[in-house]
Order: sequence, then C-alpha cells, then structure tokens
Amino acid sequence: MSIKIGILGMGGVGGYFGGKLCRLTATPDARVYFVARGQHLAEIRRNGLRVSTALEGEWLCRPTLATERIDELPTLDVCLVCVKSYDLKAVVQQLRPKVSATTAILPLLNGIDIYERIRADLGTGQVFPACVFIGTHLAAPGRVMQQSGARKILLGKDPQFADVIPQQLLALFEQSNIQHEWLEDVTAALWTKYIFIAAFGLVTAGFDKTLGEVLDSGSLSADARAVMGEIVALSEKRGVVLPEGIITASYAKGREFPHETKTSFQRDVESPEKPDERDLFGGAILRLGQQSGVATPKTSELWERLNRRKPFPV
Repeated sequence: MSIKIGILGMGGVGGYFGGKLCRLTATPDARVYFVARGQHLAEIRRNGLRVSTALEGEWLCRPTLATERIDELPTLDVCLVCVKSYDLKAVVQQLRPKVSATTAILPLLNGIDIYERIRADLGTGQVFPACVFIGTHLAAPGRVMQQSGARKILLGKDPQFADVIPQQLLALFEQSNIQHEWLEDVTAALWTKYIFIAAFGLVTAGFDKTLGEVLDSGSLSADARAVMGEIVALSEKRGVVLPEGIITASYAKGREFPHETKTSFQRDVESPEKPDERDLFGGAILRLGQQSGVATPKTSELWERLNRRKPFPV
C-alpha cells in the first residue's frame, strides 16, 4: 500500500522539501499531495513544480494531486505543515478529518509555541516539533529556488508520545536524501533559532532597516541584543538549557548574511494588505513573559512601534 504524504503550503520550505519527496511518486510506494493556491497552484497543475538548488541541481516534479482544498486529500500517513503562522489555525482545523492516530505531522514553521498552537486544535495524530535551516524562496509561480542554508530539518519527540519514534517519516527522509537529525529533545534547538529570527525580525521590521543596517547601528544592535536577552530569560524560566554565549553567537550570525538582507517578517510588514507574523514573534514573547513573570520591555516597545507602522490585526 502506498504511503500518502501531504505538503501543506508550497512556498520556499514546502516547495523544496515537497519537491524532494515528490520524486517518490515515480515509484508505487508513495503518493504525494501538494496544497497550494493562486497562480502558484495553477502553474504546478499545468507544468509541475520546478525546484532549482545551489548544490543539487534542478528538477521538475509532478505530485499525485495539487489542490487548494485539504478536503480533497485522503487520510494522510505523513504531513508536512509549511504554512505561515497566521494560516496555521485554519489549516489545522481543516486537516483534522485527514489525520489518523498514527499520522506523523511535522510542522516546519518558525516559533517556539507551534506545537501548542497545533495541539489546541488537533487531538489526534503524532506531532513532532521541528525547526528547519534553509534559504529558499518562491521565485515565480511554479518555481522554488534554494540558494543558501544547511537544508536540514531538526526534529524530536511528540510530548504526548514520548516513546514514539517516527520510523516511517525518517525512512522517507533517507529515501529522499533530505538532511535531518532526530533529537531526543528538540526544544533547545527551537529556542536557539528563535532567538535569532525573533530579535532581528522585530528590529528590522520595526525600524524598516536591513540586517546590515541594524548591525551597523549601535542603538539598533542594542535593541536586537535586548530582545535576545528577554528570550533567554524566558527560556531559563521555562527550564530550557541553551548554550553559553548564545546571545553573542546569535548576534554574530547576522554577519553571515549580505548587508542588504531583509527578514521575511520585514518584507511582510512592508506590504500594507498582507498579513504578517508579528504574533509569532512579539505576541508569543509578550504572552510567555506575562505567564512566566518575566519582564519584556524591549519587545513591548517594538510591538507598539510595529502597531503604529501597520495596525494589528490586519
């Protein structure tokens, strides 16, 4: 019986990993379903999905089905959730009828509370917290480009099923040559990535400055470090053990990107009619601070600044 694999969200992340998994449709062992929308979906249906990479070449893939309707999918064995956080709740609610007790769900979203967000609307299935390190983007409808990053997924156990290791999912990654690492506890990895993306995301979006401009500015650099410090304080309060010197290392990581780099959050904030992920970054920090009794003044300041630039919710 063929394994049924759903990829929800066909942007850069979903397009790259979905594209690698889609190669399995050439065998009778797998059926791959893409959920996309708009011109991107139309182009995938007409001509397939083209994936262009820096190190792995280029390939064209055609899924078993490309659709914008989750209700057209079968019950899934594996599901990669690659949507933006503002679409997550609606997508999970639509996904529920397609999930069995053994469905392996892998959320490839930024954030430290994604597991909790999913479990608030999904009582069945196995949800494996994860983070991904990759530089990809949607270059045009039907075309995904990967140019940088480690191309690697880190994933760990579902807290509700501490003894379950998703062997089928890990085997799929091996078959598809998807770089991955299984961790007994992926929590520290999630927080480590979050420190970088949340701090620089909030500052670049709040002041409309590129990553290089933030690093060149003493005051903006101080703002980024302050947000990092608030996140570290939250992690300590919640018993998450992070590497020593995490703030220095996270700040230095910004130098690995071109001076003109804009964060994805910043680009979303620049679009007046487009929703953005400020709740994933600022909102989550503020809520966890209130719950944990940890002061988050710099995040509060940036939250207010963002809301003046672009009212929330949009």
